[in-house]
Amino acid sequence: MTDYMYTAPAKGVTEVIEGNDITYNDMVEEVCLENSQIQQAFSGATVLLSGGTGFLGKLLIEKLLRSCPDIKKLYLLARPKKNKDTAKRFQEQFDDMLYHKLKKVNPDFTEKIQVIEGEISLLDLGISDVDRQKIINEVEFIFHGAATVRFDENLKSAVNINVRASKGMLMLARACTKLKAYVHVSTAYSHCTRSEIDEVFYDTTLDGDKLIDLVENMDDKVIADITPGLLGDYPNTYAFTKAAAEDVVLKYSRGLPVALFRPSIVIATADDPIVGWIDNVYGPTGVVVGSAVGLLHVLNCNQKNIADLVPGDVVVNACIAVAWKTARDHRDNHEAPPQDTVPVVYNCVSSVESPVTWEQYMKLNEGYGLKVPPIQAIWGYLLILTPSAFLYTIYSFILHWIPAYIIDAVLVIIGKKPMLKQAYKKIQKFSGVIGYFALRQWKFYNNNMQSLYKEMGVADKTIFKCSMAGFDWSHYFYNHVRGIRVYLLKDPLDTVPQGLRKQLKLRLLSVLLMAVLGFVMLRLLVWFVRWLV
Repeated sequence: MTDYMYTAPAKGVTEVIEGNDITYNDMVEEVCLENSQIQQAFSGATVLLSGGTGFLGKLLIEKLLRSCPDIKKLYLLARPKKNKDTAKRFQEQFDDMLYHKLKKVNPDFTEKIQVIEGEISLLDLGISDVDRQKIINEVEFIFHGAATVRFDENLKSAVNINVRASKGMLMLARACTKLKAYVHVSTAYSHCTRSEIDEVFYDTTLDGDKLIDLVENMDDKVIADITPGLLGDYPNTYAFTKAAAEDVVLKYSRGLPVALFRPSIVIATADDPIVGWIDNVYGPTGVVVGSAVGLLHVLNCNQKNIADLVPGDVVVNACIAVAWKTARDHRDNHEAPPQDTVPVVYNCVSSVESPVTWEQYMKLNEGYGLKVPPIQAIWGYLLILTPSAFLYTIYSFILHWIPAYIIDAVLVIIGKKPMLKQAYKKIQKFSGVIGYFALRQWKFYNNNMQSLYKEMGVADKTIFKCSMAGFDWSHYFYNHVRGIRVYLLKDPLDTVPQGLRKQLKLRLLSVLLMAVLGFVMLRLLVWFVRWLV
């Protein structure tokens, strides 16, 4: 177990010890759980959560059960998978290192969990009548975080999962007799076609209900044909349908204790329950992984732009705090709010209080990452950030495609399966997705989020820390690269010496190859000039 444990250096300390002498206590910090208003709000409560198998969902399950230990019941809405029992899927999920601290403080936490099978893309959420009645009679808090985060998802699927499911969840919430708070998890980029994004609802290009009707009544091929026109300035179906989902929230939340929660780009945990935990390669994390293993060498990115990144544990803490405030403002529903009350919007962002640029993001990852290179690396580290589409194309051709064809040709000659050409097709697609966000700048506002934090008590600010003010990015990225190495690449820190030796060899090899390619290109240029003369 100790191979997977590490800690950050204390602030101001430059020398750190790395390796197997790091213990569990170095990674986690126990805090006093008394006098917490948030804990009191969730004491004896029944909670319904959708999206529990996703990155944020896993963190939310862990945080609720550990930091709100008196929760009565946690219902997890999950889609059944072929040949795999739904409850067994969650049981396997709890074997992750993420839940180690929870198991230590509450070994019987699974007794509070009940999985409810459903299919959120269906209008009635695919929930049985028995389970639906159970939810209606018992549930007090609802967190709706289920969504498809695939940017290239076909429009029909994206609408069913992101829009229709939101409507179905709100209709279910309206029937709940004990509902205290409902938090809809959206994204800060749901209205990415705007340059300034405040904590308000914005008009959508197409009404959510109309969009649902459209995909229900049109042929799949027709939907595919008209998708580009429907998206307009939106870069993908994800952002487009998340905006439409917000329209549904606005329409169907009237009179209910609902809040709209918009996190920006979510990355690995900062502290809680373990530092640097991450389980996916989405967005900026994919850039670090790709460059660390020597596959990604160029990114179409304006390095001076702010990268609005928020650690996963900060996002989850903020989400729980939002539920607490929403419930407090509608305490016991003893006095229903006016029907025209609009849900409060919370932008969970970092750019307002602790901005970091893409250049700083990559330099910090590079600086710390080169000290702990993974042994899975297949090529030397090199990453160029350029806002120029022309230069990006040139660099990609030289640094990605030429080596890919050369290496694949060698693999074919020696009787092995070529792999780099296919890999770079995926990388090019990935770069196109993240390039949209890396080339643009948004101005976010988060006054509601800051006000909420100020209202929290001292205990809650400790247990559910959700302010980005004064955030130490350097301290964070020290852990970030190690978390990627350990949790994504499954490469324990005791292999660092091997990784350093391999990185040196790969760098020398890459320099040699580039020199040969440069010589060949120079010879071709000379030949071409002579031919012209």
